[in-house]
Amino acid sequence: MIRLAIYGKGGIGKSTTASNLSLAFAQMGLRVLQVGCDPKADSTLLLRQGQPCPSILEMLKEKGPLHIKLSDMVIQGEGGVYLCEAGGPPPGQGCAGRGIVKALQELEKQKAYETYQIDMVIYDVLGDVVCGGFSMPIRDGYAENVFIITSGERMALHAAKNIYLAVDHFKERGYAQLSGVILNKRNVDHEEEKIQKFCNEIDAPFAGALSFSHEVQRADDELKTATEKYPDGDMRKEYQKLAASVLRLSVPAKKEMTW
Repeated sequence: MIRLAIYGKGGIGKSTTASNLSLAFAQMGLRVLQVGCDPKADSTLLLRQGQPCPSILEMLKEKGPLHIKLSDMVIQGEGGVYLCEAGGPPPGQGCAGRGIVKALQELEKQKAYETYQIDMVIYDVLGDVVCGGFSMPIRDGYAENVFIITSGERMALHAAKNIYLAVDHFKERGYAQLSGVILNKRNVDHEEEKIQKFCNEIDAPFAGALSFSHEVQRADDELKTATEKYPDGDMRKEYQKLAASVLRLSVPAKKEMTW
């Protein structure tokens, strides 16, 4: 099983990219689980055409740990991708990372990965926060590969540098490694050159670039993936190309692959 955590500045298109990648991997024949690690529980909306997944934290609160079933937590979406949302407390009412901690523990306890025979799990983690519960996907060994999504904008690169520093710190403890940087273009001057320079500075692979596309914007507006809305479009090809690159750069767990 290959285990990815995707981080990036808030608003950089992380969940959109994660959802389109999940679908691209599923179309390769992989069994994919996308885990939304955001208190808003909105990571998986595009793969359910806007219908939210119930959050694991909320279900634990309502039903209690003895009465929550795996089928309550994990739902299939577009392309057969398995989906779940960690959730979190309302703003100002507790630690936002608490949902991630409890959700990942519950998924592991109920053997979600084994039950659904997952080949690829993608943890879509909120913004550029790499502390507390938000660091759990890489800190506690749930993910082995971290991909940073950024643009050439100054604040996006600043966030990317902070994420790199956190991952580098955890790597020294034998946790996840930085496997690549993904450019989600914002049409900044010399954008690709800036990202290549950043990759060289931190000694990280350049995983690929996604065009600034109205296809993606229109699909997002309709709460769909660009792959679904434009099956013959240019962006589907770009996500497929990026998925192949991410797969090549990722380190699988020592467990034998099933595909």
